[in-house]
Amino acid sequence: MITVTGSIQIDERDIQFEFIRASGPGGQNVNKVASSVQLRYDVLNSSSLGPEVKLRIVKLAKNRITGNGVLIIEAKHYRTQDQNRQDAINRLVTLIQKASEKPKPRIKTKPTITSKAVRVDEKKRRGEIKKTRQSIPDDW
Repeated sequence: MITVTGSIQIDERDIQFEFIRASGPGGQNVNKVASSVQLRYDVLNSSSLGPEVKLRIVKLAKNRITGNGVLIIEAKHYRTQDQNRQDAINRLVTLIQKASEKPKPRIKTKPTITSKAVRVDEKKRRGEIKKTRQSIPDDW
């Protein structure tokens, strides 16, 4: 079990890993060893996440989620498979922690008297600029 927050724990059996060859550091070894990791986690069918958290994960990671609701995280920063695997897990945990925080609701505020006056003054100034662009009729 991977502990994400006090109330959220992910079963490691729900996470699938695929190891592939990575580009980047490693020298000649990069052509022989599959050190890059693709973590796959089925967000929509996960029993350990609540519906609000699932929606927030889909919003936060919209480019990394497939049509079936599977989150794909690629880790290929490190030279070893173990480090990349741990990096992918850490990134998943960070994403779920971020999604588990409820967003603070926005409180509408009224515009101040000063901001209203500045807006009106700017509109008048723009109107004056446009008035100077008008051509004067000949019969004046």
